[in-house]
Amino acid sequence: MIDTFPPFLIFFIGAAILPLIPQGNLRSAISLIFPVISAWLIWTMPEGLHLSMAFVGLDITLLRVDKLATIFGLIFSLAAFLSLLYAWHVRDTVQQVAALLYAGSAIGAVFAGDLITLFFFWEGTAIASVFLIWARGTEGAYHTGMRYLIMQIASGVILIAGAALYFRTTGNVEFTSMSDLFAAGDIGTILIFFAFGIKCAFPLLHNWLQDSYPAATITGTVILSSFTTKLAVYSLARGFPGTEILIYIGAVMTLFPIFYAVIENDLRRVLAYSLNNQLGFMVVGVGIGTELALNGTAAHAFAHILYKSLLFMSVGAVLFRTGTAKGSELGGLYKTMPLTMIFCVVGAASISAFPLFSGFISKSLILSAAAHDHYYVIWAILLFASAGVFHHSGIKIPYFVFFAHDSGLRPKEAPWNMLLAMGLTAFLCIAIGAYPAPLYSLLPYDVDYVPYTTTHVITQLQLLFFSALAFTVLMRTGIYPPELKSINLDTDWTYRKAGPSVIHWFSWVIGSFYTWLTKLMSKTTERTIKRLYRSHGPEGQMARSWPTGAMVLSIAVLLGATLFINFLV
Repeated sequence: MIDTFPPFLIFFIGAAILPLIPQGNLRSAISLIFPVISAWLIWTMPEGLHLSMAFVGLDITLLRVDKLATIFGLIFSLAAFLSLLYAWHVRDTVQQVAALLYAGSAIGAVFAGDLITLFFFWEGTAIASVFLIWARGTEGAYHTGMRYLIMQIASGVILIAGAALYFRTTGNVEFTSMSDLFAAGDIGTILIFFAFGIKCAFPLLHNWLQDSYPAATITGTVILSSFTTKLAVYSLARGFPGTEILIYIGAVMTLFPIFYAVIENDLRRVLAYSLNNQLGFMVVGVGIGTELALNGTAAHAFAHILYKSLLFMSVGAVLFRTGTAKGSELGGLYKTMPLTMIFCVVGAASISAFPLFSGFISKSLILSAAAHDHYYVIWAILLFASAGVFHHSGIKIPYFVFFAHDSGLRPKEAPWNMLLAMGLTAFLCIAIGAYPAPLYSLLPYDVDYVPYTTTHVITQLQLLFFSALAFTVLMRTGIYPPELKSINLDTDWTYRKAGPSVIHWFSWVIGSFYTWLTKLMSKTTERTIKRLYRSHGPEGQMARSWPTGAMVLSIAVLLGATLFINFLV
């Protein structure tokens, strides 16, 4: 019985119990129990397990266990544990409950065996996660949360519409590979693909990510970075493996965030762009669709959740102690926050794919898959993107926060719970990078891959060292863009600036036309009334007394005309 218990229910039970426990360390400690139980359940569930039920005439699969679902379920449980440990000090029931519901919904979606179940958990992640943004309590966070919620709910609406059309085409709602139907132009699968793309932050659909993640609370940003976009990656890997257009979408995703991240001053927005960049690698892996590529996607998602959380944790700790995450206002913090600095460097080395760190053993799988299938241009793009991410996340983040100019800030080291969460995450980043076999054993397909070959190591080190040299030269010559106290607009300019301007212009045109039409009708009516007054008013022609003879004559003429017409007819 216990091995068929859905792990997402553990989080929902926790969300119901937690508010009943007095606020304090006891509640924080108990919150850590639920992701541990979830991970244990996922680890012990037998592969091939299905838990189904009838719902409005459809077979609904609440639990479908295979290796792809298991690895994502495990990393989501681990991410929930680390995030809740990082948030130990938080005394906000809304955030605590929202975090559990968010993680539970993400895990429920991972094990969903049909599109209806996926939809319910899909929307569950949207509704639960928005409270992590609103919990910041500012007017800006409220408006950002509304924009975020609109995008996430829209994704769900498109998903359920696609599921309905998919059911009409196939007669079932099973959540399985839809690549063939997508290639055939089936409208239902196209809508499902588009819904996944919104949540995965495809190009031109990505602005919700950079808008919302930095607007959340310090701990909320760490939690947000772990689930939503990786759930979308899982969904693409489940539903659209080998869909070639994903290769090119992913390649674009790896490129464009680099240029925005270089000029961005808010370091949490830099990490949000970096997150977009890393998602591109995973999307390319799904698009290639081979066993090696899909293993690379799953491994990179696992590693990425850890090192991206670590980077958000370190910047969050700095924000917690200093009140700012602006690169222009930080610097020299290594003097008083040395442990946070070390953990940040570990995260930077991991995301940059340094040998012996987790990013190296996962990213190399995708690069090898691209080269093996002769996508040489894509391979070159991914290499360039790897250099770019080292530039803005591997160097820029730790350099401007802990080194660079001395800001004069002397904050205390991060709280113990933050340090412990960062320490555990950093340990995992190093352990996975140095000994990848346990991670490889969890991957969807059998792995016969050796990441530490001479070619892989030398190629990656050359890339990283030349990127570091370029950064040094740019800094020494003063060419590197300075950290300006400004806000950079992305393509969201179209709906945050251009859109309102266009609407304002249309409203002015319509208002002007309405005013002109109203004045014209008013003047026309006024002239008509004056004319009627002149003829029918008290002094008008029609108001005069008419002689009796004239009236008799008029009646006689009318009578004569009537008789004449009657005679003719």
